[in-house]
Amino acid sequence: MDLIKLSRISMKHLITLHVMLDTLSVTACAHRLCVSPSSVSKTLTQLRGTLNDELFYRNGNRLVSTPLARRLGPTVHQMINDMNQIMTQEQFDVAHYAGSFSLSMRESTFELLAAPLCEQVLKLAPNIRLDIWSKDNIGVSGLAKGVLDFIILPHDLSQPPNIDNNLVWETLFTDEMVCLMSNEHPLATQSLTIDDYLHYDHIGIVDNDLSVPFFEMQLIQQHRKRKIMVNVADFGAAATLCKNTKLLFTCSKKWAKVAAQAQSLTMKALPFNYGQVGYSLVWYQPCMNDPAVRWLYQQITTVGHKIGRYT
Repeated sequence: MDLIKLSRISMKHLITLHVMLDTLSVTACAHRLCVSPSSVSKTLTQLRGTLNDELFYRNGNRLVSTPLARRLGPTVHQMINDMNQIMTQEQFDVAHYAGSFSLSMRESTFELLAAPLCEQVLKLAPNIRLDIWSKDNIGVSGLAKGVLDFIILPHDLSQPPNIDNNLVWETLFTDEMVCLMSNEHPLATQSLTIDDYLHYDHIGIVDNDLSVPFFEMQLIQQHRKRKIMVNVADFGAAATLCKNTKLLFTCSKKWAKVAAQAQSLTMKALPFNYGQVGYSLVWYQPCMNDPAVRWLYQQITTVGHKIGRYT
């Protein structure tokens, strides 16, 4: 252990690195830390010299983090979190807690969970602030960076994602998959067969954080590959397209039952075995050291399990 080298790195250096990994901007980092940009630059220069790495370099008009900086991100986040626990040892008081939490979810997940979750959280913690982001803007990488506390994500439970070993995935509730189509679709008035399902073109959902859904693999193995003509980022956009075309859209039944975009569409059971699907809560394992985050976890799971029972 090189104590002399370690003594040259302070919490100021670690916090600056942590915020820079989030913002990738000296100006934004300085604003968040309430210091001048020159102060941030000076701290980064000191850290670069100690670590013998550039940490951030300019590519065109933007800053890019080096592999070492990205690799240090989760460790630095955990160190800052541990120090925060040391400095704030008083018992967590939810009624007077005035901190903030950051969540990320798809717009379709928002329609299912956001309203009951906000009602539950704000009733118990009136001084809290919830920042709910679209997963298109901040994805799974935001967990390791400390930008997000949790992500709530619909996905194929038969094929658990393998993105980061430090990520924890917990199922909030399971769901069925259904096929949506326009009320004017030729299949709207008849039972849906596998031949019908594969005959028509489909709308797909893209998600860079998840691998190929298990149901797609099952479909290919048991029958053949369906033809995706349009890919979109979320259920709502897919339902809107579905309403005005002959395209079929496969999605969550719980979402389809509550979403305004799906109300004017015809819903059919899928004519093949598709495994298990559901909505999972995802977090970065070390963040559970924070009692406030553990409290929010309890609220999310309570609301999620309730939706699983009643929706």
